[in-house]
Amino acid sequence: MSEKILCPYCLSPLEGQRKECPFCGKSLENINPPGTLPFAYLLGSRYTIGKVLQVDGEGILYAAVENVSGFRVNIKEYLPVTLSSGRDENLIVHPKQDSEVLFKTTRMDFADLYKTVQRITPATGLVAVLDVLEANGTVYAVLEVTQGIPLERYLALRGGPLLPEEARSLMQPVMEGVAALHKIGLVHRGVAPDNIRITEGGLARLGGYATLGLRNLGSELKAQLYEGYSAPEQYFPEQFEGRYTDVYSVAAVFYRLITGQAPVPAIQRKVMDSLPAARQVEHSVPGYLSAVLGRAMRLEPSERVQNIPELMGALASQNAANALMERSPKGKEPAERRSPWGALTAALLAICILLILLAWSILRFTTDKPAEPIPESSSSGTSSSIEETLYVPGFVGQMYTDVMKNQDYQEVYRFRAVYQHSSAEEGTVIDQRPAQGSVVQEGDIIELIVSQGNVMPDILGFTLEDAARDLNDLNIQFNLLEKVVTDGSAVNGCVISTEPVAGEKVIGTVNVYYALTVTGDEGTDEGGNG
Repeated sequence: MSEKILCPYCLSPLEGQRKECPFCGKSLENINPPGTLPFAYLLGSRYTIGKVLQVDGEGILYAAVENVSGFRVNIKEYLPVTLSSGRDENLIVHPKQDSEVLFKTTRMDFADLYKTVQRITPATGLVAVLDVLEANGTVYAVLEVTQGIPLERYLALRGGPLLPEEARSLMQPVMEGVAALHKIGLVHRGVAPDNIRITEGGLARLGGYATLGLRNLGSELKAQLYEGYSAPEQYFPEQFEGRYTDVYSVAAVFYRLITGQAPVPAIQRKVMDSLPAARQVEHSVPGYLSAVLGRAMRLEPSERVQNIPELMGALASQNAANALMERSPKGKEPAERRSPWGALTAALLAICILLILLAWSILRFTTDKPAEPIPESSSSGTSSSIEETLYVPGFVGQMYTDVMKNQDYQEVYRFRAVYQHSSAEEGTVIDQRPAQGSVVQEGDIIELIVSQGNVMPDILGFTLEDAARDLNDLNIQFNLLEKVVTDGSAVNGCVISTEPVAGEKVIGTVNVYYALTVTGDEGTDEGGNG
């Protein structure tokens, strides 16, 4: 430690190795846990490491000082507990045996993530990435220190839910920041109160950047998810994540702001969707706002609001919200029509049906039996002749064969199976129409969407864009891998092979190889004639 460093406490310059700061008198002895960088360690000839702030499945967060400017910063060190064997005596990080390739790959993902965020920060609503450097066999991301308090602390001090206009104002910079990430192809995956701080001026700033592995259950990293705010697809590694993943989380935070309580966790909703509408929790919430949040937090990604700008518009304008709710989500009618005429028509239709049933029951009664004086309690007798209301059970997640074997179901309901490629286990019910809780009449047909498992589609010759679209539509996770072609037998950028091949069962992530064509004069000496 021959270079000059700064005291992590008072930021005074230190000369040589010292046990305490000569200016503030505080000890410089190592207070950091074993396996982390030592307190007052010089990193990259520019940063003095302070105390450890946080440890997660991806790495370690330190308080630190930039030695040239004297600015306080935070530094995130990539050190995944599942892939690393720790440090040696020289503080060099080493991967576990047989995890070398995966460690290097995920380290590269970490570096790419923070370098990409660095290009767009400082930006509204985002914690700025100031620097990315390599040292000690790993990668470090230098982040600005955001003053203020965590969002949950801010809400506790408020003592109750925010008004819708307050919530919109508070979340506007966060939503703009997430939209900026999406514009450059990134998905945050960690939008939650834990990662949002409120500055002294009342501005919200979003941090908590992480690679896909940390925000996805079942990945190679130890996952860190946020109950109530992480989207359902983050709990199921076979499901593809996209911008709609952040839409769910942003809407969940907004729900927390205006209702005063966190949403029901997505993993719990997958078993039985019991998320109450925002207006049911807090009656002052406008109906249109409640409906928009409900749409944005649908369990099925294709049924959600698909991007942040659309969500921002619908949260800010009732007209935009009404237009959004009038558009049916993919594959399903909207749960709540916003047109008052549509609601009135449905109500009148229901009344007509009840009147017809009532008249029919009275007619049958008077036809089958001689006329008798009607007792005063006849109203109760009339209601008993009307069919009991039937509600559709939840079949999603059950095996189709089990549903068919259930005698109670067979006596009341009629079923039609529609088979569909899916990453779910073959024979599993993955969707149903009508939805759980809908009112039906005895004998009505319930359509069950049954997984037939996923098979690899034939995408040979497809462009990468077309191949990705088809695989995403089937919820198949994939790796795109280039393969050099020098003999002119393939078109540059098109798919030339897949693992597994077309028609075979898909298990886990598939590999898609595309051509990188190289002409003879571009090639190397390997196997060529020059």
